[in-house]
Amino acid sequence: MANLRAGLIGLGSMGRHHARVIREIEGMDLVAIADPAGDKFGVAKGLEVLPDVDSLIAAGIDTAMVAVPTVYHEDVALKLAAAGVHTMVEKPIAHDVDAGKRVAAAFADSDLVGAVGYVERCNPAIMALRQKLAEGILGEIYQIQTRRQGPFPARISDVGVVKDLATHDIDLTAYVAGAGYANVAAQTSHRSGREFEDMVIVSGQLTNGIMVNHVVNWLSPFKERLTLVTGERGALVADTLNNDLTFYENGTEPTQWDVVAQFRGVSEGPVTRYAIVKREPLRVEQERFRDVVNGEGTEIVTMEQGVATLEVIEAILGSASTGESVSLSS
Repeated sequence: MANLRAGLIGLGSMGRHHARVIREIEGMDLVAIADPAGDKFGVAKGLEVLPDVDSLIAAGIDTAMVAVPTVYHEDVALKLAAAGVHTMVEKPIAHDVDAGKRVAAAFADSDLVGAVGYVERCNPAIMALRQKLAEGILGEIYQIQTRRQGPFPARISDVGVVKDLATHDIDLTAYVAGAGYANVAAQTSHRSGREFEDMVIVSGQLTNGIMVNHVVNWLSPFKERLTLVTGERGALVADTLNNDLTFYENGTEPTQWDVVAQFRGVSEGPVTRYAIVKREPLRVEQERFRDVVNGEGTEIVTMEQGVATLEVIEAILGSASTGESVSLSS
């Protein structure tokens, strides 16, 4: 099978990494790159830096990676769909739900592979977490919590913390639980003087009854990336910053302390930190996209899933604006 001729548009903080990874992956050749702002990170390596998506398409590509600012996702993706190019768009799929639906429909109608770049699904800790949950290690799942905090990233200029960071947690939670969101309630704040929100707290429930909670901000002097799943047999903690997975098992030994023994809950048990294979998530993401394009896999974030996540994001922003809970159940 001939290598896929890959194109990349957007050579910024994410695009430069996609360029490196695509070049490293077997079965893909990076043959064209485009960015109207030029190549400030020096990733061209002999390729001409093209000015727009039209010139990228004219280079004769099979696949495209879209890493332009969110506001341009729809226009670029629709041109790629019209040209018959299998495409992955960096998250979120578009600037709003209606635009996301138009993009998803364009790829579905053209029978093309359309994916959204939620790279955290490919984090080793999340992959191991999914495997342990599939094995039934927790039994029934009660609650999923996420914490995603850190300093403000200078790369962000067109969206707030909800669309940039919380979108990862929304996608991951639905992915881990195998269920969509039924309702959300949220609060946001603007503490840094920017147009967009920089802090959000979200609570809600999934369609299968699991409770969820998300704490996300750009105002912490430390970085934290945690997904905590609590179930009837204990809790799993996925640290996606350090690529670690830890199982906190419920205790089974009876206590001799009467005061504690009367409490009808759980007790501390063994703690296991798993040894897991730690591959670069961006590489795994691109390999999965390649495989689906070649008809050899299914593990991508579909554009339909990207739209569903964006619907939750808009519900979160709506709830924060009105102060009321928002239902997403159809």
